[in-house]
Amino acid sequence: MLTTGPLNDLPAVRHGFFCRTGGVSEGLFSSLNCGYGSGDDKAKVSENRRRAMAQIDLEGERLVTAYQVHSPDVVEVRQPWAREEAPEADAMVTRTRGLALGILTADCVPVLFAEAEAGVVGAAHAGWKGALTGVVEATVAAMKALGAEPKRIVAGIGPAISQRSYEVGPEFPAPFLEQDARNADFFCPGLREGRFHFDLKGYVARRLTAAGLSTIQTLPCDTCAEDERFFSYRRACHRKETDYGRGLSAIYLEP
Repeated sequence: MLTTGPLNDLPAVRHGFFCRTGGVSEGLFSSLNCGYGSGDDKAKVSENRRRAMAQIDLEGERLVTAYQVHSPDVVEVRQPWAREEAPEADAMVTRTRGLALGILTADCVPVLFAEAEAGVVGAAHAGWKGALTGVVEATVAAMKALGAEPKRIVAGIGPAISQRSYEVGPEFPAPFLEQDARNADFFCPGLREGRFHFDLKGYVARRLTAAGLSTIQTLPCDTCAEDERFFSYRRACHRKETDYGRGLSAIYLEP
């Protein structure tokens, strides 16, 4: 499990970006696969989620995750929901103590938020589509609606694909450059003609800054390159594997 210093420094806030070790899943899902959306055995996924929550001293049934669809949509969570009742959304916020908000990723950017003074936390799944359409700003706005002040919100950007591993096609930069010409900062030429490498984590960090946050820490991990530590959709595609596990990131307010 990995953590960020600024979130660790906040009173009554617990969080973790979990690696893939320490679970019970096997094969492509070895071992701490926390994604019910994978083809893994659901009982093993449940046990993995329980083990992850135990690392941050919370019962497994107090973890909630949404049905992630690469959107900018945010939901407020007031109580746990059944797995089959999870709403379609890519971010969650809550003031409820002892309730963990969980994000599942396998290259996309997990972002955990906390505003300790107001007693509000949030979690966002920022793939390129969600990031481009404003999922991090929507999360900040939802936290603000619950009483948070953006300047006091602390954000941790967890393990995700790095720029060196994220090659994109010639058409990819266009919507980012149309949004803001300065987004050219996040693209560099690839080794192949017409290809680029995209800095998704850097792009998300700038969007967080534009949303009014001043305390942001980014973990330097590369999910695609570090196969023993993290799950990766892109790595699975390169290897022509049929499925892949999902890593969990979670945050909650202590009761």
